[in-house]
Amino acid sequence: MDVPETTGLHGAETDRTYARAGFGGAVPRGNCPALLVVDLTRGFTEPDFPLGADLSAEVAAAGELMRAAHRSGAPVVCTAISYRDAEVRGDSIAWLRKAPGMRSLLEGSAEVALDPRLERRDGDHLITKKGASAFHGTSLAALLTGLRTDTVLVCGATTSGCVRATAVDALQSGFDTLVVRDACGDRARGPHDAALFDLQAKYADVIDLAEGIATLDAVR
Repeated sequence: MDVPETTGLHGAETDRTYARAGFGGAVPRGNCPALLVVDLTRGFTEPDFPLGADLSAEVAAAGELMRAAHRSGAPVVCTAISYRDAEVRGDSIAWLRKAPGMRSLLEGSAEVALDPRLERRDGDHLITKKGASAFHGTSLAALLTGLRTDTVLVCGATTSGCVRATAVDALQSGFDTLVVRDACGDRARGPHDAALFDLQAKYADVIDLAEGIATLDAVR
């Protein structure tokens, strides 16, 4: 089984504890996958923005997944966090009280635009969200069901935040879930590794880019 690179994150005792609990089962691969590209917007992928980091390698990997999906006809769904001015100025969104830096993600700003290095096509879907999970308060579950999706490949940013929340909710919405580690990025290595470890144990299979591409190419 493909596991995340988590050197130093756990040891033999942790492995025994998780094995005893029955974690880490393999996720079935269905015949109708969809690619979910989480929040690869400029505010997260460019280091000049306060919320950003240099995610050039992860954007490139996500671009390869998108091209594979376009070749095979698998659906592509991109997501972006975007707030209206009234939502930022008011006190109605709890997440903005906990993470006030997110207030910069204003509708129409450069920070909420998809990274231009991604080759998004007119037929690709775009979900705008207000929280970490791409499923919370959106039409994503209904969209994937309508597309007859049975397996969701998740990539994007950040691994410990929106990617993790989205992958957990994908599973809880009934979809077998694969997280492509090469196409997931974070602001720091520790949270990135911890999130991948936890996802592999309980919610998804964490796979490499080659397997992600092969899964999408197999649709043909």
